[in-house]
Order: sequence, then structure tokens, then C-alpha cells
Amino acid sequence: MAGRKGKKTGGKQKGSLLKRLSGVAGKILVWFVLSTFLWVIAYRFINPPITLLMILRTMESGEGEAPGINKKWVRFEDISDNMKRAAVAAEDQLFLKHVGFDIKAIEKAYQSNAKNKRVKGGSTISQQTAKNVFLWPGRSWVRKGFEAYFTLLIEILWSKERILEVYLNVIEMGNGIYGAEAAAQKYYKKSCGKLTRAQAAMIAACFPNPRRWTPAKPTSYIRHRQYLIMRNMRRLGPLDF
Repeated sequence: MAGRKGKKTGGKQKGSLLKRLSGVAGKILVWFVLSTFLWVIAYRFINPPITLLMILRTMESGEGEAPGINKKWVRFEDISDNMKRAAVAAEDQLFLKHVGFDIKAIEKAYQSNAKNKRVKGGSTISQQTAKNVFLWPGRSWVRKGFEAYFTLLIEILWSKERILEVYLNVIEMGNGIYGAEAAAQKYYKKSCGKLTRAQAAMIAACFPNPRRWTPAKPTSYIRHRQYLIMRNMRRLGPLDF
């Protein structure tokens, strides 16, 4: 009898513990969804003041290397169409058609990565925006999961114009340089609203690795990318938002 009572008591305690843990987990999940929802809604109207990548890059700087954070926010309508089309032509030609993910591009990148050691990305502009604004750099599955979550949120809560505006204002474009305006001023001594097609394509050509490549000293590879981007810009024509 005592053994049966002990088993029943132990079972009740275990059930009670699981119930408490599930309750805590449920509260954490609700808090996470609510807080991230409000965070994304806020950034629909408020320009992100800083990103985790900007902070990490500043912390990575060694002694005597203090690039700081060179950025200046520019409204969507003040960014040249050339820069907008160059970004879409270079990074995500289906940007206006998909809902955050380009399945074919992801499959192509996966197949390419399985064959080659060189990692190739298949992220859309929406995914890159989610990563740059809300997350930390990295390639772990955990971060990818959060990236997918935030991508869906911004696709639901933001317009395509807002996504591209934020993207072109926070993306890393050189050592300590963030956003199209800072890049245009650094490399061409002009506002991003006055960039020519060739200049915008050159900046976009360096997007995959802006700390390795620079419009100031383009390699033959970057010049070829610029040519391909300009060709894609002609195919795209005007962006119909």
C-alpha cells in the first residue's frame, strides 16, 4: 500500500512540475510574440537608431582602428531610383513578388553549398533586412529560425517600400559605413539621390562582402558584377511599388 501511495504521489508531483513548466513556457512564448510584434510595429514608423551589427563592428575594432559608425538616414523618396533598382537587381529580383522568401534561390544556394566549400547565400532583401535590424550576425539554425520569424513579421506589418527603405539605410557598405547615403558620400562625394546607374551598380556589386570589396578600388570581379547588375537593371525597368 505504501509503495502504491509513493508512486501516486511521485506521479502527481511530476505532473504538477510539467504543468508549471508548460505554464512558464507558455507565458514566455506569449511575451516573446507580443514584444517582437510591438518592436516590428514601432520600426514601421521609427527609423532604427542602431543595429547589433554596428555595435559588434565597433567592438571588433582594434587599438588605433576606430571607424565609428558613419550613417545618415535618407527617406525612401530621396534615394535615387538607380540605387533602389541596383539593390533589387543585385540581391533580389523577385522582391516585389515574393512574401519574404525566394524558394528557388534558397534551393539553388543549398545545392551549390553542398558541392562547394564556398558558402553561397539565397537570402532575399526582406530576410537581410530582418537579420540586419533585429538579429546578430551568424549562420546557426537558431538564428535562421529567428530570421524567418522576423521576415514574416516585416512582410505582414511593413510595406515593400518600408522594407527597401530600411534595408538601404542600415546595410553595411564598408568599414564603419552603413546605408546608401554614407556610401555615396564616401565613394562619390554626392548624395545617394544623385547616384548614376553605374555608381549605384558599383555600390551594389560590393554588397556580398563590403569589408573585402570597395567601390574605391574595384577588382575585375567587382567590375563584372557591376556590368551584370546594370544589365539586370535594364531588364527590371522601373520598380512598381
